[in-house]
Amino acid sequence: MVRIASKQPRKQRKARYDATQHQRSAMLGAPLAPALREKYDGKRTLRVVTGDTVKVLRGDFIGEEGVVDGVDTRTSKIIVHGVSVTKADGTEVPRKVDPSNVQIIKLNLKDPRRAAKLGEVA
Repeated sequence: MVRIASKQPRKQRKARYDATQHQRSAMLGAPLAPALREKYDGKRTLRVVTGDTVKVLRGDFIGEEGVVDGVDTRTSKIIVHGVSVTKADGTEVPRKVDPSNVQIIKLNLKDPRRAAKLGEVA
């Protein structure tokens, strides 16, 4: 995560805006569900990846569960299957959600490096 000494909101926003690609990746962490937290030795957060199942904790779609369809590192948002809004012309478009507003309830462990990091046998 980007370490910022200042508490001023404008500098916090500027640091997020000016962050490099690998720093933005660290901003895509979401808290784990209590069962997963217990399973993985108290690990509190993980980076959200495509294929994880999440539960929305804040906003208009509170309580919705869905699989992560995409991760936008440029805006630090995720796209959750089933979380969409209807436009004026009647078409459905996905609503991007901030990763801090979701909770990971099921992990996608198809990536061997991610599984190894968590201590899973790949």
